[in-house]
Amino acid sequence: MRIGELARRLDISTDTIRFYERRGLISAARRANGYRDYSAEAEALLRLIRLAQRLGFTLAEIGALTASLQDQSLSRDAVAAILREKLAEIEARTADLQALGDVLRARLADVCPLGLGHMR
Repeated sequence: MRIGELARRLDISTDTIRFYERRGLISAARRANGYRDYSAEAEALLRLIRLAQRLGFTLAEIGALTASLQDQSLSRDAVAAILREKLAEIEARTADLQALGDVLRARLADVCPLGLGHMR
């Protein structure tokens, strides 16, 4: 399928698809007229990339994952370990943000939110 159709099907821009292609995350065959021709596999891969981004994976991590998935070198256990590691990262970031929120709440209780003493 052509890039415009793929973009419509996934509700993403053609620029995004080209960006992923430049990053080596997806590829397309070229038609005789030079247009890109994407397979159903490319569509599935783009869906996976978008999901992985929502789950907090970087494009570098996604590239490593998709390469391993394509050459079938990742076992279910390996995928589960990667997901557990990402979950631990997210939980640590969540705890850090909660601690920052606690500091802000404490500062709001002061007359001066920056804790510089009482200003009039």
